[in-house]
Amino acid sequence: MLFCNSEPDWAAQRQQMIEFQLKRRGIKDPRVLEAMGTLPREIFVPERMRPWAYADEPLAIGYGQTISQPYMTALMTQLLQLQGHEKVLEVGAGSGYHAAVLGMLAREVITIEIVPELAELARRNLERVGLTGKVRVITGDGSQGYPEEAPYDAISVAAASPDVPQPLLDQLNDPGRMVIPIGGLDEQELVVIEKAEGRIQRRSAALCRFVPLRGGYGWKVV
Repeated sequence: MLFCNSEPDWAAQRQQMIEFQLKRRGIKDPRVLEAMGTLPREIFVPERMRPWAYADEPLAIGYGQTISQPYMTALMTQLLQLQGHEKVLEVGAGSGYHAAVLGMLAREVITIEIVPELAELARRNLERVGLTGKVRVITGDGSQGYPEEAPYDAISVAAASPDVPQPLLDQLNDPGRMVIPIGGLDEQELVVIEKAEGRIQRRSAALCRFVPLRGGYGWKVV
């Protein structure tokens, strides 16, 4: 019996992800597709989960957190409509994958992670893919944003919030766009918040399911 110990063909798996998980579900932004077709997602997945790096599902990364399903990362990023000049705030760095995608599409990204061990993991992963110059990882309460660098042209929240945290709304530029999951602990709506000329508009883009947002403006969970 022959055993094959060769490295998986990650490039082929990325292409399958693009074709079957993203394009067929309406992801059309060519910059999003190019970024996710290039970025090595397997680096951001724990070694024991690496065979499923491109699976159509979220994966556990430890500390009760997950790396989002590829489609959800693509959808959230597409909804931000990034052109390349933006300063972006991400809440919930996790292992750094979504921040890396944003970093390939925006001028500058600040990502906040409340779990110190994950913040350090995100820093290492972003260094491995050469994005430390574009993406800065902050350890702290992302539900309160990061006022030191505000305002932000776009804000992406990768955890479920009971409502839009007021600090994030205050730190959103005018014009600016925020994508955030809002709802209960079991199911949420992916909501797009648009600020323009002092007015706030919001619309629901999809149903979704995220881990709870922790912190002063998030869920009081252990």
